[in-house]
Amino acid sequence: MSGDDRVRGFPAFPPGRRARSSRSWWGDAWIRALEDTSLDQTLLRRGRRSASAGHVGSITVSPGRIAAEVHDGVRDLPYRTRVFVEPMTDAQWSRFSDQVAAKAGHIAALLDGEMPRDLASAADDAGIALLPGLGDLQPECDCPEWAAAACRHAAALCYQVAWLLDADPFLLLLIRGRGAREVLAELRRRVHRPAAEAPSAVPAGRPGAGVPAVRAYARPDPPLPAPPPPPESGVSGPALPDGPGIAAEVLRGLVDNAAVRAAALLRAAPDGDGPLPERVDAVRLAVGAGGPVLARLRQAGARTAREFSRAVRAWEYGGHAGLSVLDEPWTPPPVRVARARADLTAGWAGDDPPEPQVWRNRWTFPRHRAQLRYGRDGRWYPYRERADGDWWPAGVPRDDPADALADLLGD
Repeated sequence: MSGDDRVRGFPAFPPGRRARSSRSWWGDAWIRALEDTSLDQTLLRRGRRSASAGHVGSITVSPGRIAAEVHDGVRDLPYRTRVFVEPMTDAQWSRFSDQVAAKAGHIAALLDGEMPRDLASAADDAGIALLPGLGDLQPECDCPEWAAAACRHAAALCYQVAWLLDADPFLLLLIRGRGAREVLAELRRRVHRPAAEAPSAVPAGRPGAGVPAVRAYARPDPPLPAPPPPPESGVSGPALPDGPGIAAEVLRGLVDNAAVRAAALLRAAPDGDGPLPERVDAVRLAVGAGGPVLARLRQAGARTAREFSRAVRAWEYGGHAGLSVLDEPWTPPPVRVARARADLTAGWAGDDPPEPQVWRNRWTFPRHRAQLRYGRDGRWYPYRERADGDWWPAGVPRDDPADALADLLGD
């Protein structure tokens, strides 16, 4: 890393990593910008293979520019490959810094390696395209393929950049024009600046001046105040003595569960769904429960012991949405099915993905004893067939069917 923090270098990735996979939503946004721009699916597939094979050398990231030497696996000499992104202007950086500094959680999330979705949305609202969109990635390469205005080498570089963004969202800010230390110094200055320097909605010289009601009501709603900080990890209820008719350990489990549930509700925005049905809430309560309380929950869940265990597994992987996928088959709109087929073909690292047997929202791959179930939340839930023919949840859901199937097949 250079002294001014505006040039960063990263060693080459070893071969063997699956190119389409990204662990973060902002890494997925980077990949979508690449894939939505390219009209050549064959080129993208060759680029994914090159990325997975480790054909990309060390990567250098600087404002508006990403560069690396990329091999094609045939010739000895690599090609010089670059990807350009339009940096933000000084005015855009000023507005973006105001958005980040307005909420302490944004700064904490960035330092923790996260890019909050509401920060990206706020940047969009302020006219700042923080995440790349269609046509924002402009690749160049000195290979012969570049005569066709695109090549596998640039695609391979873009896929590996998504892996770097997974680990450090500050790289996205560097690509847009500012290094991490520079960004943090500016944010600290804005957070601690005197009140006299803070922007004011009241014109100078007119203290307390108002505006016409028509203009006031035409403005967007002001932001709500920040919520109270969430409880610390390891939430639990108070110590409880034995009471008549119930052991303290059973009551302790219920109280601890209620405390954890309350903490989760404080961390999440309310969804307006109301209380869970008893049959569903029994499954939620059973996650991590044991002893006599588990037997009572099975009874309340109105399922056989095996069905209840499978429902608990579904909740562990996907929460309420995961349980709905287990219980409720549904028919997705044809346009979603067509898009999913295209995503599976485009995202598959091999020659051709296995062909599914489709029934409503369930895609079954009999030869692999594997199944993907499409949830109403737009995610794909992996299932595996057991020896007795039952299908059991087998992993966390994914946004892309190719990623979910690769996880399921161990690719």
